[in-house]
Amino acid sequence: QVQVVESGGGLVQAGGSLTLSCKAFGRDFTFNDMGWYRQAPGKQRELVASIASVTSGYGTYYVDFVKGRFTISRNNAKNAVYLHLSSLKPEDTAAYYCNTAPVGMNNYWGQGTQVTVSS
Repeated sequence: QVQVVESGGGLVQAGGSLTLSCKAFGRDFTFNDMGWYRQAPGKQRELVASIASVTSGYGTYYVDFVKGRFTISRNNAKNAVYLHLSSLKPEDTAAYYCNTAPVGMNNYWGQGTQVTVSS
C-alpha cells in the first residue's frame, strides 16, 4: 500500500517562508516526475510546481504566480520531495499536496499540509 505524507505547513505572516516536505512509502518514485499541488477553499486542486525524474534531468516547472517565490527539489535516496515557499501572500493559503506530475494518481493523494498566510 502506497502512502504519501506531507508536512511542514503552518500559519505564517505575509512575506514569510515555509518548507514543505513530502515522503512516500511503499513505492519508489525515483523515475516519476513529481509535483506539488494546492487546493484553496472553494477552488479546484491545481499543480503549482513539478520536478522531473532523474532520467529527465530534474527539470522544473512553476506556474506563473509562484515563479521566483517557490522552489521545488527532491531527494531520491529518501523518496522525498520538497517545496520551499518564500515571499508568501495571503492568496497562497491552501492545502498543499504532492503526487506524480503533471497528473496526480488517484491512489497517491495524501492528507495534505495546510498553509495559512495572514496579512
